[in-house]
Amino acid sequence: MSKKVVLAYSGGLDTSIILKWFIEEGYEVIAYIADVGQQEDFEAAREKALKLGAVKVYIEDLKQKFVTDYIFPAFAANAMYEGRYLLGTALARPIIAKGQIEVAEKEGADYVSHGATGKGNDQVRFELAYYALKPDITVLAPWKMKNFLDQFKGRQDMLDYAEEKGIPVTASRSKPYSEDENLLHISHEAGVLEDPNVICEESIYSRTTAPENAPDQAEMITLTFENGIPVSVKNLDDGTSKADALDIFLYLNERGAKHGIGRLDMVENRFVGIKSRGVYETPGGEILQAAHLDLEGIAMDREVMHLRDMFSSKIAELIYNGFWFSPEMDFLMNAVEQSQQYIDGTVTLKLYKGKVYPVARTSPTSLYNEDQASMDIEGGYNQMDAEGFIKINAIRLQAHNAILKTREGK
Repeated sequence: MSKKVVLAYSGGLDTSIILKWFIEEGYEVIAYIADVGQQEDFEAAREKALKLGAVKVYIEDLKQKFVTDYIFPAFAANAMYEGRYLLGTALARPIIAKGQIEVAEKEGADYVSHGATGKGNDQVRFELAYYALKPDITVLAPWKMKNFLDQFKGRQDMLDYAEEKGIPVTASRSKPYSEDENLLHISHEAGVLEDPNVICEESIYSRTTAPENAPDQAEMITLTFENGIPVSVKNLDDGTSKADALDIFLYLNERGAKHGIGRLDMVENRFVGIKSRGVYETPGGEILQAAHLDLEGIAMDREVMHLRDMFSSKIAELIYNGFWFSPEMDFLMNAVEQSQQYIDGTVTLKLYKGKVYPVARTSPTSLYNEDQASMDIEGGYNQMDAEGFIKINAIRLQAHNAILKTREGK
């Protein structure tokens, strides 16, 4: 067996130390850098990895696939973890892991690795994806390896090692908290944010304008869908329009960030059983979520909607917990695709001071009947029919309460 490992590499402190440590342990390290929309100097990261001893560096632009194959399908499912979190970090992990496995197969590497700790969710997400995509792969997770933990008992040990080996750590010292960034969001956690009763300082937010500082003038856009997937966005104020999937999402991010949309500060339940606080900025995602839900209101059958609502939370849980590549996920996403067959149309949205307001919607597959909904005309609906409908639905209520009265009278 070769000692070649493909490492998910960011250029930060942890993965740089892991890269150097693997080399000292006798491994050939291939650094894998996935561009999923993070603001990063990828060439500087490449140079750093090579300087530390990586035998090869892959930098792959995955932004388009991230939008079309992961973000848009998840939002078609209305997946929100614990009813709030739009899964920005969780959705990026399977596409990164998939890229790593493809490189491992191309390079004949028997190992893959990541820098996720043994307390968090990412270790699960990466490793479940690795095993699902390549069952015979061997995963090296340093934060669960005894010889690594014996050497690095805390952050100071890592900083000392970095200084000894000449690993630059300036960027790691600049912020007393942890961040993860991609196209969908940026998250802030740990460090000064570990106390859930400490208010997150404005300086921590880096993607969105504070709502109170957002423009005083609302902005109007339209978002058009086909089969539940965005196909165009148009600004009604200045005429700007986008039709490419990546361009659409980038534009939603830009407009949402300007208006302070997409902030969330919450305590969530990690899969490993630990509660953690996350501060998230997901501007484009919040706009997309609001528009998609609104369009479903006019174009989706009631019973289909209620069934879909039942498994949306399950899909969110599967994504959060790392089961993107699982049979249950395939099953549920096939159901989502079926539910979205007639979710076509355009939603008009007002963006203002941290909020998204759907204000109008139209659909060629609309199930809304204006005549039937009208209070002024019958529109083919006989109101007298409601009497029998109500009486039939009241039968079981009458029977239940009759029993209660009988028992109370004893």
